[in-house]
Amino acid sequence: MPDTPANSPLTKPLLFLMAVTIAATAANLYYNQPLLPDIRAAFGLDDGAVGMVPAATQLGYATAILFISPLGDVMNRRKLINYLSILLALALLAVFLAPGFIVLVMAFFAVGLGANITQQLIPLGASLSAPATRGATMGTLMTGLTVGILLSRTASGSIAEYFGWRSVFLVAAVLTVVLGLLLRANLPDDKPRVTLRYPALIASMFGLLREHRLLRESVLTGALWFAAFNALWATLAIHVTGAPFSYTVQQAGLFGLVGMSGIFGAKLAGRYVDRFGPARIMTVALSAVLASFIALTLWGNSLAGLVIGIVLLDLGVFGAQIPNQLRVLSIDPDARSRMNAVYMLGYYLAASLGSAAGVKIMNIAGWHGMALFGLGLALLAFLHHLLRQSRRALG
Repeated sequence: MPDTPANSPLTKPLLFLMAVTIAATAANLYYNQPLLPDIRAAFGLDDGAVGMVPAATQLGYATAILFISPLGDVMNRRKLINYLSILLALALLAVFLAPGFIVLVMAFFAVGLGANITQQLIPLGASLSAPATRGATMGTLMTGLTVGILLSRTASGSIAEYFGWRSVFLVAAVLTVVLGLLLRANLPDDKPRVTLRYPALIASMFGLLREHRLLRESVLTGALWFAAFNALWATLAIHVTGAPFSYTVQQAGLFGLVGMSGIFGAKLAGRYVDRFGPARIMTVALSAVLASFIALTLWGNSLAGLVIGIVLLDLGVFGAQIPNQLRVLSIDPDARSRMNAVYMLGYYLAASLGSAAGVKIMNIAGWHGMALFGLGLALLAFLHHLLRQSRRALG
């Protein structure tokens, strides 16, 4: 079958709308991170228990990737995105109204499920693009993802400072409704390429993982660096609101602006991946991730050390993400949703584990212990990537 429609309906305004929606939707996965001190105080929790909040969100997202993302290969994605928009808006309202901690955790899990919108729009963008422009399209969509992830913390911290932490999720619910209506009016009705019953559809994902070595390698490398990334961001607010910094929640959220360096990482990767190849771009990007945790381990109790570490981390993570995911989406055009689902399942399971482990390790061993944990994960990702490239060089 052709890799893309002859007359692609992916106009620049539609691509922009998709990128904005990806940004706004992905932000829902991270709004709670700078709010953890406020949530902990509101429900009388210890650091270990409050780690369930970001973990539940990421676990919900991983669950949706496994059980919802594959539906994009067999369903009209426009309708599926409409259903997910409704679910996400209701889940955000449940967070806003949550009377107790158990309900709150369940609501955040549902937020993770609804945020699967991003994982429908990314393969849709790849399917609507011609091969010659697919890299640029992915670069735009992933820039939206980067903006959403990074600005989420600044936005939530600022809103919470003046209106309380719950108000963040009311604003997010309203934004979800607006974007959902715009997508419903503007997305094309794409025709599924595959006809499979749901059990067979889910089972086929594991077959793809067994069949494609490149997919397995990409999943493992991405999971390692994203676990390290989330360990840092899940603990940063706790670190900087305590000694020696004693910042406010709003000030903690401003570290998201420092992480905006990830936008440049995504743009540079999208621009140069065709010229230098995915492997070289990933080597440079993973070197930056490794250097970031060295800086955070050595100088993480100083503002300069944190800034340097965060800049390098976000440059590296988002610079590596585009070439890694682009290779995954190029393996089989008829299975893009499932390929992306397998890849992102590993990615966000690692995020959930990284968030929970990071908070737990920091509770036991402090910031230095958490930074060493991230350094170990970054080193494993770097070494695995180099080993994979050396094996290919040898044939």
